Amino acid sequence: MSSIKAMVLAAGKGTRLHSEQFDMPKVMRQVLGKPLLKWVLEALDFIAPEDTVIVVGYKREKVEEAFAPAGYKFALQEQQLGTGHAVQCAAGEIEGFDGAVLVCCGDMPLVRRETYTALAEEHFKAGNACTLLSGTSESPLPYGRVLRDENGGFAAIVEEKDCTPEQKEIRELNSGVYMFAAKSLLSALGELRADNAQKEYYLTDVPAILRERGEKVGVFTRDMNEELIGVNTVEQLEQVGRLLSER
Repeated sequence: MSSIKAMVLAAGKGTRLHSEQFDMPKVMRQVLGKPLLKWVLEALDFIAPEDTVIVVGYKREKVEEAFAPAGYKFALQEQQLGTGHAVQCAAGEIEGFDGAVLVCCGDMPLVRRETYTALAEEHFKAGNACTLLSGTSESPLPYGRVLRDENGGFAAIVEEKDCTPEQKEIRELNSGVYMFAAKSLLSALGELRADNAQKEYYLTDVPAILRERGEKVGVFTRDMNEELIGVNTVEQLEQVGRLLSER
């Protein structure tokens, strides 16, 4: 799909994974003999490495050493100021690009290739400025909730730490995976504000910014279950290993 570029967010340290003991960033922690990031990039193999930018930060040299030979590009996020800030750091890679940008996380090795391609197909078919991937899971996960308007369309995403008790009951979760029209994404990034509990720039605010402008924002919903699991703890690393070995 030559009309798609990818941004993979991979700058995190992985404090709860005790990554400092292993002298490597979170995405380089291994599952079944492969780094978490390698699983993600294999699922994105329908996008060429030269069209994929990996946002690096902590121990960036470990990621670059592993993936630069394959032709991947890199953008540096020196300070961890949120997912929106990570994408801002990589924005130079999509300047002048007229296609779509798939944004995903380098610590979610369970998302399947067919999930990414189905999202891309939906995005192009609907002609959206943004299509976010939402899912349900049988496990309780600390993810943002997708709010719908009175017509069932997209209204907003609220991060779990900013949710009211009622919003926490919503089962539709934001996966952290998006497709954006590149030009729409670039123009909205400058409007992000860090007025939230974490004082971070949330990528989750971009769909709402686009919607307020009258641009078309869609939600592609799948019953994702274990695909939604990201790796933040040693327990999740072990859990992901078990699930991948069962596939």
